Amino acid sequence: MHHNAPRHSREHAHDIDWDALCSHLEREAELHTPALTQATHWLRDLLGVAGVRRALDVGSGPGVVASLLADAFPDAEVVAVDQSPALLERARTRSAGRIATRQVDLPDEFGRLGTADLIWSANAIHHLSDQQAALTALATSLRPGGLLAVAERGLPVRFLPRDIGLGRPGLQARLDAGNENGFTTMRAELPGVDEVEDWPAMLARAGLVPTGTRTFLTDLPTPLGLPAREYLHTRLARQRDQLGEYLNDEDRTTVEALLHADAPTSILWRPDTFYLTATTVHTARACAA
Repeated sequence: MHHNAPRHSREHAHDIDWDALCSHLEREAELHTPALTQATHWLRDLLGVAGVRRALDVGSGPGVVASLLADAFPDAEVVAVDQSPALLERARTRSAGRIATRQVDLPDEFGRLGTADLIWSANAIHHLSDQQAALTALATSLRPGGLLAVAERGLPVRFLPRDIGLGRPGLQARLDAGNENGFTTMRAELPGVDEVEDWPAMLARAGLVPTGTRTFLTDLPTPLGLPAREYLHTRLARQRDQLGEYLNDEDRTTVEALLHADAPTSILWRPDTFYLTATTVHTARACAA
């Protein structure tokens, strides 16, 4: 299980272009690095540097947050945990040896994680059929006084104004609706009982004491730099492929115009393109011994 596989894709792992996915996830996380750095500093304030000897990034992807945890807790052993060897290799490369990696298939191999003072998991739990059981398993890996930090959903990415001069206004909202429908379908197809997504309550049911929720903003206004535009181009192409059933012909034509790399209508060149999103982090602590 890797935390940022195509959210609504029904592809099997062997069908995924891991090199392309690695690059896409790394670009995404790098756009969020200032916000994620703020989040790791908040965790450091909650725990103190000396209180963390081992930290886990569960569903680490290419290891961007694991590297930030190594910055925030320089004396701790930081371990990136994922199911994908390709993503873990990227994590090792970008960290220049500062983090360890462990290939684990979740939820079946939760027991292989070992104990930790801090566990971070972003956009991973929602891929598992029993989200409550997953949180409870992570909670059992915490040492006394340790902290579990879960980043799930937040606010969706905004990158276009309501009226872009192409097609019917409101394309962004319809893309968001398609994403929500796809997410709901993905969750419905997983076995087991779904939970109401009240994350602090779920953390409490896992036997932890909630210690606060904070949201961290990523706000890249116009004029948007080329790396962010290239990420959005890839993201929009993936949305076109994943949300085909939710888009009508007019919207598909508009998306194609936004993807046309050589046209002034392209997301790569439009002067009105921006990038705005928010990451919400829920935390809870294990009782001290």
